[in-house]
Amino acid sequence: MERPAWAPQGIDISVPSVSRMYDFYLGGSHNFEVDREAARKAMEFLPGLPKIMQANRAFMRRAVRYAVDAGIDQFLDIGSGIPTFGNVHEVAQAADPRARVAYVDHDPVAVAHSQAVLEGNDHAVIAAADLRRPKEILANPEVTGLLDLNRPVALLLVAVLHFIEDTDDPRGAVAELREALAPGSLIVLTHASYEGIPLSKEEADGTVGVYRNIRNPLIMRTREEIGSFFEGYEMVEPGLVSMPEWRPDTPQSPEQEDPYAFSGFGGVGRKA
Repeated sequence: MERPAWAPQGIDISVPSVSRMYDFYLGGSHNFEVDREAARKAMEFLPGLPKIMQANRAFMRRAVRYAVDAGIDQFLDIGSGIPTFGNVHEVAQAADPRARVAYVDHDPVAVAHSQAVLEGNDHAVIAAADLRRPKEILANPEVTGLLDLNRPVALLLVAVLHFIEDTDDPRGAVAELREALAPGSLIVLTHASYEGIPLSKEEADGTVGVYRNIRNPLIMRTREEIGSFFEGYEMVEPGLVSMPEWRPDTPQSPEQEDPYAFSGFGGVGRKA
């Protein structure tokens, strides 16, 4: 397999990557056939996966605009993946050119491509770090060199926590991050769940199995379990809801939306 210029040396391009599969679902070009093959297999069980990812991105963009409107000009996006059109820095800096965005990811492809995309942007950086080690994120020189953690920050945990198993203590990691943020900060979070998927649990489990087979288990949590990540933060209206229901740009009845878009949950919490 020929290695394209954007793929850094040292990574195994014969193994599927969650970041590159996500890029494929969104119609991006930074993925390999091995990623497309795994994504297509997942879509055999859950054909609405691209629609779920689109709803996830649309939620993220609305939440970023909400944060800017609330006076926040600093963003910490953990598990940021491969940048695609309408990413956090583009949305935030379109609304406020002074907005600063620190991306964090542990996937070397995501990091390398982000470096290329962000070249020349003095108000955005990418740090190589892992959500499971929050102390390293909070002490990372790329992050601390750009963001002032003594001021409010919007922490984005978008479509990342469902790849962290309970044995890796995702609640402990998020708690460390929550506590490190200044009053007035926001948590922006989305998470996969069996709730809302227009299929039986048994059918959806086929997709869960695909991710397990590529050694990136997809952990489906209940709405109550997802809500626990916001502990100590006040939920912004309308609370933890399906992604199209969170402050939609235009009033639209659920019947007009693809039913897959209502899979999983998204919400925003504020630190008092």
